[in-house]
Amino acid sequence: MTTAAIIVAAGRGTRAGGDLPKQWQALGGARVIDWTIAAFAAVPEVAQTVVVLHPDDMDRIAPRKGLTTVEGGASRSESVRNGLESLAESGVTRVLIHDAARCCIRPALIARVLDTLAEGALAAAPAVAVSDALWQGDGKTVTGTQDRTGLYRAQTPQGFDFDTILAAHRAHDGEAADDVEVARMAGIDVQIVEGDESNLKITTPGDFARAERILRDMDIRIGTGFDVHRFGEGDHVVLCGVAVPHTRGLQGHSDADVGMHALTDAIYGALAEGDIGRHFPPTDPQWKGAESHIFLRHAVTLAGEKGYKINNLDVTLVCERPKITPHAPAMQAALADITGLATDRISVKATTSERLGFTGREEGIAAQAAVTLVPK
Repeated sequence: MTTAAIIVAAGRGTRAGGDLPKQWQALGGARVIDWTIAAFAAVPEVAQTVVVLHPDDMDRIAPRKGLTTVEGGASRSESVRNGLESLAESGVTRVLIHDAARCCIRPALIARVLDTLAEGALAAAPAVAVSDALWQGDGKTVTGTQDRTGLYRAQTPQGFDFDTILAAHRAHDGEAADDVEVARMAGIDVQIVEGDESNLKITTPGDFARAERILRDMDIRIGTGFDVHRFGEGDHVVLCGVAVPHTRGLQGHSDADVGMHALTDAIYGALAEGDIGRHFPPTDPQWKGAESHIFLRHAVTLAGEKGYKINNLDVTLVCERPKITPHAPAMQAALADITGLATDRISVKATTSERLGFTGREEGIAAQAAVTLVPK
């Protein structure tokens, strides 16, 4: 299945106050819409994101790999339809439709919607059951009560089989509260997915402060790592889990996999958990000659125990020889097996130091790595 996300951001949002529509207002060091886009970028299954914008706002977001923009219409339904039509020939099989103002969306909620679609539902949407008592009123006094049994507060992203919701929108005439209403009018059953209280929609001025508190709790982490190993006797080097033929080997207490060591340290760094030496002391003989996947698996497991998962990783190997590019796909596959990431979220690349320094003199190999951790 190929999944796309449509982020609806063509409204003006005047109730939120401010000089700009709410999606363009600052929140926690970024714009509201930037948080929303980043949340979907953190979900491996989402291959493409379409942002639907007001015609006056088309220059506010620059299209890039995996992200396109389209003009919205006079109503929300028309804007969503424009987004769907832009994907009509793309081969997308599932689509998530989300309000830009719900910038606190968590990857776990997106995953729940996708899991429900994967189980065979044509439509799935998150909601939170109403728990408060409901009153009727005239603006000043209570005039009656409303039974809350079976009532839910609707949220987004609302997920659909792509062809099904496209056909429903093409047949729909007029406005609708959301895409669930469009689907139901077309006779499509919509499965309810457990929503998230933190998935608020910014509507009034006070919501910005609430959203900022939630985003602080989401705590995305970034870590970097660096490692060096010298050449010695041998007929191969192990780099990112792959044995690469060479006229010399790398020397170290373990298997001297410089790439995997840098990556492991990057994960530990993002978690503020020190480095490999803290968890696997080189003075401990049990780790003599150990394969480095042991260290990396430990770091990945530790991240999970602390409530994080790896979003993406990037490893750069610095050497004159051996040549890395022919082996990079195998290295990506090896790292994918250990981390559980898709290979399109794993970068392995190489550079030389232009014959400068110890790598330029072919005395050893260096590696640097970066990772991003997001809450599970």
